[in-house]
Amino acid sequence: MSASNWVSTSLPYLTPREKGRDDAWGAEAKAQGRRGTQRILHAGEVPAPAEVAELLGVADGEPVVVRRRLILVDERPNELTNTYYPLAVARGTALAHTAKIRGGAVTLLAELGHIGVLVREDVTATMPDEGERRTLETAPDEPVLRLTRLTLDREGRPIQVDRMVMPALRQRLRYQIEIG
Repeated sequence: MSASNWVSTSLPYLTPREKGRDDAWGAEAKAQGRRGTQRILHAGEVPAPAEVAELLGVADGEPVVVRRRLILVDERPNELTNTYYPLAVARGTALAHTAKIRGGAVTLLAELGHIGVLVREDVTATMPDEGERRTLETAPDEPVLRLTRLTLDREGRPIQVDRMVMPALRQRLRYQIEIG
Protein backbone atom coordinates (compact mmCIF):
# COMPACT_ATOMS: atom_id res chain seq x y z
CA MET A 1 0.00 0.00 0.00
CA SER A 2 1.39 3.43 -0.88
CA ALA A 3 2.03 6.11 1.73
CA SER A 4 -0.94 8.10 0.42
CA ASN A 5 -3.47 5.37 1.29
CA TRP A 6 -5.26 5.36 4.60
CA VAL A 7 -6.50 2.27 6.45
CA SER A 8 -9.48 3.11 8.63
CA THR A 9 -11.22 1.00 11.24
CA SER A 10 -14.50 1.98 12.88
CA LEU A 11 -14.12 0.62 16.41
CA PRO A 12 -11.92 3.42 17.83
CA TYR A 13 -14.60 5.94 16.84
CA LEU A 14 -17.33 4.06 18.68
CA THR A 15 -15.54 3.61 22.01
CA PRO A 16 -15.34 6.35 24.67
CA ARG A 17 -11.75 7.36 25.51
CA GLU A 18 -10.23 7.42 28.98
CA LYS A 19 -10.32 10.80 30.69
CA GLY A 20 -7.58 13.11 29.44
CA ARG A 21 -6.76 11.12 26.29
CA ASP A 22 -6.73 12.63 22.85
CA ASP A 23 -9.47 11.95 20.33
CA ALA A 24 -9.52 8.66 18.40
CA TRP A 25 -8.63 10.29 15.08
CA GLY A 26 -5.34 11.76 16.28
CA ALA A 27 -4.43 8.54 18.08
CA GLU A 28 -5.19 6.34 15.05
CA ALA A 29 -3.13 8.55 12.75
CA LYS A 30 -0.23 8.60 15.20
CA ALA A 31 -0.32 4.79 15.46
CA GLN A 32 0.14 4.66 11.68
CA GLY A 33 3.06 7.11 11.82
CA ARG A 34 0.95 9.92 10.40
CA ARG A 35 -0.43 13.24 11.60
CA GLY A 36 -4.21 13.40 11.91
CA THR A 37 -6.01 16.69 12.40
CA GLN A 38 -9.46 18.06 11.75
CA ARG A 39 -11.09 21.38 11.07
CA ILE A 40 -14.55 21.97 12.41
CA LEU A 41 -16.29 23.80 9.59
CA HIS A 42 -19.64 24.30 11.34
CA ALA A 43 -21.51 23.25 14.46
CA GLY A 44 -25.05 24.07 15.51
CA GLU A 45 -28.69 23.43 14.78
CA VAL A 46 -29.83 22.71 11.21
CA PRO A 47 -32.95 21.21 9.62
CA ALA A 48 -32.52 17.43 9.37
CA PRO A 49 -31.96 16.19 5.80
CA ALA A 50 -34.47 13.48 4.82
CA GLU A 51 -32.08 10.50 5.24
CA VAL A 52 -30.81 11.79 8.59
CA ALA A 53 -34.35 12.51 9.83
CA GLU A 54 -35.40 8.96 9.00
CA LEU A 55 -32.37 7.45 10.77
CA LEU A 56 -32.79 9.65 13.86
CA GLY A 57 -36.54 9.06 13.97
CA VAL A 58 -37.48 12.74 13.62
CA ALA A 59 -39.58 14.60 11.07
CA ASP A 60 -37.93 15.70 7.84
CA GLY A 61 -36.60 19.22 8.42
CA GLU A 62 -36.90 19.03 12.22
CA PRO A 63 -33.95 20.73 13.94
CA VAL A 64 -30.95 18.55 14.83
CA VAL A 65 -27.40 19.41 15.87
CA VAL A 66 -24.65 18.89 13.29
CA ARG A 67 -20.84 19.01 13.49
CA ARG A 68 -19.27 19.40 10.03
CA ARG A 69 -15.59 18.52 9.87
CA LEU A 70 -12.79 18.23 7.36
CA ILE A 71 -10.51 15.38 8.40
CA LEU A 72 -6.85 15.64 7.33
CA VAL A 73 -3.96 13.17 7.18
CA ASP A 74 -0.55 14.81 7.03
CA GLU A 75 -2.36 18.08 6.16
CA ARG A 76 -4.07 16.49 3.12
CA PRO A 77 -7.90 16.27 3.00
CA ASN A 78 -8.93 12.70 3.77
CA GLU A 79 -12.62 12.89 4.64
CA LEU A 80 -15.61 15.18 4.98
CA THR A 81 -17.80 14.18 7.92
CA ASN A 82 -21.16 15.52 9.04
CA THR A 83 -22.25 14.11 12.39
CA TYR A 84 -25.88 14.65 13.39
CA TYR A 85 -27.42 14.37 16.86
CA PRO A 86 -31.02 14.62 18.12
CA LEU A 87 -31.65 17.90 19.98
CA ALA A 88 -32.40 15.98 23.19
CA VAL A 89 -28.86 14.59 23.07
CA ALA A 90 -26.80 17.56 21.90
CA ARG A 91 -28.60 20.88 22.44
CA GLY A 92 -26.69 23.04 24.91
CA THR A 93 -23.62 20.78 24.89
CA ALA A 94 -20.15 21.13 23.37
CA LEU A 95 -21.46 19.11 20.40
CA ALA A 96 -23.32 22.22 19.26
CA HIS A 97 -20.15 24.39 19.23
CA THR A 98 -17.06 24.54 17.02
CA ALA A 99 -14.46 23.98 19.74
CA LYS A 100 -12.66 20.64 19.69
CA ILE A 101 -13.90 18.20 22.32
CA ARG A 102 -11.23 16.66 24.54
CA GLY A 103 -11.36 12.90 24.03
CA GLY A 104 -13.81 13.29 21.14
CA ALA A 105 -17.57 13.37 20.77
CA VAL A 106 -18.13 9.71 21.71
CA THR A 107 -16.40 10.34 25.04
CA LEU A 108 -18.60 13.39 25.67
CA LEU A 109 -21.71 11.42 24.73
CA ALA A 110 -20.77 8.74 27.27
CA GLU A 111 -20.24 11.40 29.95
CA LEU A 112 -23.74 12.68 29.14
CA GLY A 113 -25.16 9.16 29.56
CA HIS A 114 -25.47 8.28 25.86
CA ILE A 115 -23.52 5.12 25.11
CA GLY A 116 -23.74 3.46 21.73
CA VAL A 117 -24.18 -0.30 21.76
CA LEU A 118 -25.30 -1.03 18.20
CA VAL A 119 -23.86 0.47 15.04
CA ARG A 120 -24.94 0.03 11.43
CA GLU A 121 -22.75 1.24 8.59
CA ASP A 122 -23.72 1.48 4.93
CA VAL A 123 -21.03 2.17 2.32
CA THR A 124 -21.60 3.19 -1.30
CA ALA A 125 -19.34 4.51 -4.05
CA THR A 126 -20.35 7.48 -6.22
CA MET A 127 -18.84 10.43 -7.97
CA PRO A 128 -18.36 13.52 -5.77
CA ASP A 129 -20.18 16.75 -6.38
CA GLU A 130 -17.99 19.70 -7.41
CA GLY A 131 -17.68 21.07 -3.86
CA GLU A 132 -16.63 17.69 -2.48
CA ARG A 133 -14.14 17.22 -5.32
CA ARG A 134 -12.53 20.60 -4.64
CA THR A 135 -12.44 20.17 -0.86
CA LEU A 136 -11.08 16.61 -0.99
CA GLU A 137 -8.67 17.49 -3.83
CA THR A 138 -9.69 14.52 -5.97
CA ALA A 139 -9.13 14.07 -9.69
CA PRO A 140 -12.14 14.86 -11.94
CA ASP A 141 -12.75 11.14 -12.60
CA GLU A 142 -12.06 9.89 -9.05
CA PRO A 143 -14.97 8.33 -7.13
CA VAL A 144 -15.66 8.74 -3.44
CA LEU A 145 -16.88 6.37 -0.77
CA ARG A 146 -19.94 7.48 1.18
CA LEU A 147 -20.28 5.89 4.59
CA THR A 148 -23.40 6.41 6.69
CA ARG A 149 -23.15 5.24 10.30
CA LEU A 150 -26.11 5.01 12.68
CA THR A 151 -25.39 4.55 16.41
CA LEU A 152 -28.10 3.31 18.78
CA ASP A 153 -28.11 3.17 22.59
CA ARG A 154 -29.18 0.24 24.81
CA GLU A 155 -32.86 1.13 24.40
CA GLY A 156 -32.55 1.19 20.61
CA ARG A 157 -32.71 5.00 20.44
CA PRO A 158 -30.58 6.69 17.79
CA ILE A 159 -27.98 8.96 19.34
CA GLN A 160 -25.80 9.79 16.34
CA VAL A 161 -25.68 9.65 12.54
CA ASP A 162 -22.40 10.14 10.69
CA ARG A 163 -22.27 10.84 6.96
CA MET A 164 -18.73 10.61 5.59
CA VAL A 165 -17.31 11.25 2.14
CA MET A 166 -13.82 9.87 1.41
CA PRO A 167 -11.65 9.73 -1.74
CA ALA A 168 -12.04 6.08 -2.77
CA LEU A 169 -8.56 5.72 -4.22
CA ARG A 170 -6.94 6.79 -0.94
CA GLN A 171 -9.00 4.59 1.42
CA ARG A 172 -9.18 1.08 2.68
CA LEU A 173 -11.94 0.38 5.18
CA ARG A 174 -11.19 -2.46 7.60
CA TYR A 175 -13.87 -4.29 9.55
CA GLN A 176 -12.98 -6.77 12.25
CA ILE A 177 -15.89 -8.65 13.75
CA GLU A 178 -15.61 -10.75 16.88
CA ILE A 179 -18.34 -13.35 17.18
CA GLY A 180 -19.19 -15.04 20.46
